[in-house]
Amino acid sequence: MISVLVVDDDFRAAQVHAGFVAGLRGFAVAGLAHTAAQARAMAAGLRPALVLLDVYLPDESGLTLLPDLDADVIMATAAADPGAVRAALRGGALHYLIKPFTAAALGERLAAYARYRDALGGEAEVSQAALDGAVRALYAPLRGQPPPPKGQSPVTARLVGDALRRADAPRSAAEIADQVGVSRATAQRYLAALAQAGRVVVTLRYGATGRPEHQYSWSPR
Repeated sequence: MISVLVVDDDFRAAQVHAGFVAGLRGFAVAGLAHTAAQARAMAAGLRPALVLLDVYLPDESGLTLLPDLDADVIMATAAADPGAVRAALRGGALHYLIKPFTAAALGERLAAYARYRDALGGEAEVSQAALDGAVRALYAPLRGQPPPPKGQSPVTARLVGDALRRADAPRSAAEIADQVGVSRATAQRYLAALAQAGRVVVTLRYGATGRPEHQYSWSPR
């Protein structure tokens, strides 16, 4: 059984997320914390395998709390700025979920985490093949999202796709690049791959100079 500590300053959100976790086979809720201080104490006492962590806590940012938890971490937060995303991933978070998210979205990440743990196994040493399999399991494409082409990062591909799905209007590669925190050329490569896979619709917008600019929107199919 994989024990999960839910950390969120919003009592209702914490209960909802805990309900999502409790409904999944193989997972159990170790506890709910609403401040960084509570989270530190509960993580030390309960020793959960996984923490669902919010960035916005009343006494300390979840980003500074992250390295102190001695557990795997999935961010579950309304913090959607690229700086927070980069800081969380740089600090060791395995996934980053932006509120509001569905039970299915969280369930996919948790299922991937369970496969990741199983792939690593309980051996004293891990082979390269086992390690590669564990990483693939952790970052397997979500349902309806194609795998990134060879040489592209699954994490970056997911961030680009998520940014476009949340957009309320078509976006340019430059706008997506600013939102995700990558270069325009990098965003262009990932958007082109999504377009080739049929997940993104590409249109042209003509500016004041008459020079066309590609605009991208998530395909409704």
